[in-house]
Parts: sequence; structure tokens; C-alpha cells
Amino acid sequence: MKENLKLALIVSLFSLIVVPIFFLILSVNTGNWKFFLFSIAPALTAGLTGLLLTLQRMKQTTQMSKF
Repeated sequence: MKENLKLALIVSLFSLIVVPIFFLILSVNTGNWKFFLFSIAPALTAGLTGLLLTLQRMKQTTQMSKF
């Protein structure tokens, strides 16, 4: 099975950038900042985990292609 690292990178960046911006806009419009506060930790956890694993796998594939 072929790994789609480009898609994994896009999804992790989406989780890190777009999801918190969405909840920030939602919080500004409603005035309820709990939406934003409770979305930061899961977005950072999912985004950073995905980003680190994707970058690590990209590094492994580039090192393997050199040999």
C-alpha cells in the first residue's frame, strides 16, 4: 500500500491552522470563548502528532531513496 504523505501533511496542517481559526470565529460571533478554549488542546494534539509523524516518515523515505 502506498503512503500518501502529501495528504497526511495537508490534513495535519489543516488541523493545526483551520480548526482553531474556525473556533476562533465561532467564539467571536457567539461571545462564548469556551468553544475556542476547549478546541485548542485537541487541535494541537492531533495536528502536532500528525505533523511530527508525517515529517519523520518523509525523512525516512528520502533517506531510503538515497541508497
